[in-house]
Amino acid sequence: MHRILKPLVDTLLHRAVEAGDIPGVAAMACSRDATIYEGSFGTLRLGVNEPMAADSVVWIASMTKPITSAGVMQLVEQGRIGLDDDMGRWVPELASVQVLEGFDAAGAPRLRAPKRPVTLRHLLTHTSGYGYAMWNEPIARYMEVTGLPATSTCQNIALRLPLLFDPGERWNYGINTEFVGKVVEAVSGKKLGVYLKENLFDPLGMESTGFRITPSMRKRMARLHERGADGALTAGDFEVPQEPEFEMGGGGLYSTAADYLAFVRMILNRGTGNGNRVLKAETVELMSRNHMGERRVASLRTLNPLRSNDAEFFPGVPKSWGLGFMINHEQAPTGRSAGGLAWAGLSNCYFWIDPAAGIGGVYMTQILPFADVKSLPLFLDFESAVYRSLS
Repeated sequence: MHRILKPLVDTLLHRAVEAGDIPGVAAMACSRDATIYEGSFGTLRLGVNEPMAADSVVWIASMTKPITSAGVMQLVEQGRIGLDDDMGRWVPELASVQVLEGFDAAGAPRLRAPKRPVTLRHLLTHTSGYGYAMWNEPIARYMEVTGLPATSTCQNIALRLPLLFDPGERWNYGINTEFVGKVVEAVSGKKLGVYLKENLFDPLGMESTGFRITPSMRKRMARLHERGADGALTAGDFEVPQEPEFEMGGGGLYSTAADYLAFVRMILNRGTGNGNRVLKAETVELMSRNHMGERRVASLRTLNPLRSNDAEFFPGVPKSWGLGFMINHEQAPTGRSAGGLAWAGLSNCYFWIDPAAGIGGVYMTQILPFADVKSLPLFLDFESAVYRSLS
């Protein structure tokens, strides 16, 4: 542990819990060869004396995406699938997907065929044209008109959404990685959870990560809390379906701060973790580069304040997408180097990986809406403290 960093972050996180800003938090940071910070404060569920810990199990939501992306990149480096292949070959929904051009006078969707097929590169960079209803009004309207369920139901029919534009035209955050998960299953012949366990979780020692909540994981599981309009937090009972039609490659995993830090360290070490190589060094370098050209990540404007606030990391800093990660093109206000890799989960879980500085970090809370007014600033303060202590 870093002697300056430990008291600095402990005080920061402890104060936030004592103030009632968050119910509980687990945070960790590492260099390429050591854990430099570990701390946890608060409770798994408000009103219950069950302390948060580094091995507390949380729903990591969209922090699932980089893991699923790493899984498919194993198949790419094996030559079993190409980044620019037509994914309709592997996933029927992608072969028949259409572009939503609007709605007619009667309110029916106006659809047309896309100008080009959806490729794996499109899916990994969120440039395919897919969206999420909470940030895209046309998708929300389409779901209402057609009666499609939410993706979080893990029903296959939930993925029968149209594109908002032709593949490759721009960046738009959406259900892309759910399809990456389907591609992994089609190419490998294994269920996504089984594939990831065999090829990432077991080799990296991520024993408490999976789509299924085992009895051992359930004993250590934090509950998702919701912040009301008055700022007060209440514990909810949301859980990802445990008998799903499909496992959500874009948001279905449960994990721990310690497990996710193992994944972060593997990326820092260019594909090696826990004494095992799970990706080639050149594959990690490929994943860490911008794959959307001059296009840039845009802010997320919420249509559902119960699920998400408006969200953008480091407004004014240009950001693109690699093969599974957001990339900041300039140094971030926290101290994160240009070329940093990062993303987050709807439940206010966050991580970053800084290849230039050789450090990364993980921050786990369980709060809705996303980009929480208390939890997101606390994460950024945690990250800033890591860089300050190392300077």
